[in-house]
Amino acid sequence: MRTTRPGESALLLLDVVELLVAKGVEYAVIGALAASIHGVVRASMDADVLLSVGKHEADTLESVFKAVGFHTEMTRGDFDDPIPGLLKVNDSYGNRVDLLLGLRGVEPKAFSRLVEVPFQGNTLKFVGREDFIAMKLFAGGPMHIVDATRAISAGRDSLDLDLLRRLANRYGRDTSESLQRLLAG
Repeated sequence: MRTTRPGESALLLLDVVELLVAKGVEYAVIGALAASIHGVVRASMDADVLLSVGKHEADTLESVFKAVGFHTEMTRGDFDDPIPGLLKVNDSYGNRVDLLLGLRGVEPKAFSRLVEVPFQGNTLKFVGREDFIAMKLFAGGPMHIVDATRAISAGRDSLDLDLLRRLANRYGRDTSESLQRLLAG
């Protein structure tokens, strides 16, 4: 394990990703770490990762993480929850990586639009900017809206607006309307 103290969730992420890659699991870094590559630098105490896995694969992953010494906690969403499950992976210092076991509305092609970023001698795969913005608008909280607004401002001219609108539509009317308000503003 790379971590040596609290506050090193990004290093824990490297260990987690190493295991995901070894198991052939598609992943995309999302959340505050993804915000940092899309123009919004802000602190976070954990790292968030979206996985493309089913229930059986998630259970297997939990066993793999436990076998190498990580602490894990699996929670399952109810029928209305946009996140069907969450696997929390912690180290002995309290660093945490949250593995989202899917997200309702995410386009499967999102995993083909990932942005590869070098970090600590490794390469991490981050969600693409249009997918990031649509996910943030879908989440809908005040900080999520700020993240989406800043990601748009950081490179509006390079955004694929047709793709962004299509992605927002996948998340529903509220997300689509939020996007239209941001683009109009």
